[in-house]
Amino acid sequence: MTIATPRTASAEKDKDPALIRWLIFVRDRGIFVLWAVLLIAFSIWASPYFASIDNGILIANAAALTAIFAAGIAVGIICGALDLSIPGTAALASCVCGWLITHGTPTGLAILAALALGGVVGMINGLIALRGFNPIIVTIGTLSVMSGAAAGIAGGYTISGLDSLVFMGTDRFAGLPAPVWITAALFAVLTVFLTRTRDGIRMMAVGGNAEAVRRSGIHADRYKVLGFVISGFCAALGGIVTTALVTEANPAANVSIIFNALTAVALAGVSLAGGRGSLPRVLVGALILGTISNALTIKGVSPYWATATTGLLLLGSLAVEKWVSTSVSRRLVQNASASVHTGTR
Repeated sequence: MTIATPRTASAEKDKDPALIRWLIFVRDRGIFVLWAVLLIAFSIWASPYFASIDNGILIANAAALTAIFAAGIAVGIICGALDLSIPGTAALASCVCGWLITHGTPTGLAILAALALGGVVGMINGLIALRGFNPIIVTIGTLSVMSGAAAGIAGGYTISGLDSLVFMGTDRFAGLPAPVWITAALFAVLTVFLTRTRDGIRMMAVGGNAEAVRRSGIHADRYKVLGFVISGFCAALGGIVTTALVTEANPAANVSIIFNALTAVALAGVSLAGGRGSLPRVLVGALILGTISNALTIKGVSPYWATATTGLLLLGSLAVEKWVSTSVSRRLVQNASASVHTGTR
């Protein structure tokens, strides 16, 4: 039987905070390390085509759409609600924008109308969810409604000839495609909002513990609805950018949007319980997915393997998040308990 001496107990006490700091680093900064490792590995494996400026621009452009949708999902999760209606909202905004343009509405006004519609859809989701319904079920229902409405507006066919939207799709500014600039602007605004404004900080607090926020006198429900509104806006923006890239509006809701966006969010360590998350990490998560897909394409690997890899990343990131959170919580409790026992001697 080993008897713990004061020296060994002190060593263990000193070791635990270091381990906790390391676990928190893995949770908060591990995604940046993972991306750096992937870039180095793929630069060697897919040499000489991968490590080039032109290919880097291709990766950023491919990741832009995933990042826009992931931003909407991340904000929803952070404020305590997962919005699964994003593909339907994107399709509806795309068709509304396309229909307005083909019927003589100025392009800028059509874009604003589609973005506003996305916010309205989000508000409807939020108001229904506040009635006590499960947000996941609510947004699945609105996904079907929005998909049907998009098909009705488009008459079941794609709306083509939307060349006036190319400035948001294939046009380049300062050497970078328009979607990259749009994504950068979106993430900059949302990051400042969530971390530097009173409403953004309150929104994150609502996702962490809505009841505690409500008891402090803050209107928690208002911030939950705001989270849905932002999610709907991001979905509409993603739908318009998708339309701009192909110059046609497709009424079919692409459900793979949810899969890729959720993977980027999970990789970023956004807590599915709400209240914690970082949009810059979500952006890196989208870039990781784009990096993997790009490298596999360069090497001629079947795109099916890219899909399988994405699924493995999703499962792996969820497992790591659970392990890190559980380990940190357990060790913090052990340290607090040890401090209490030491103080009572």
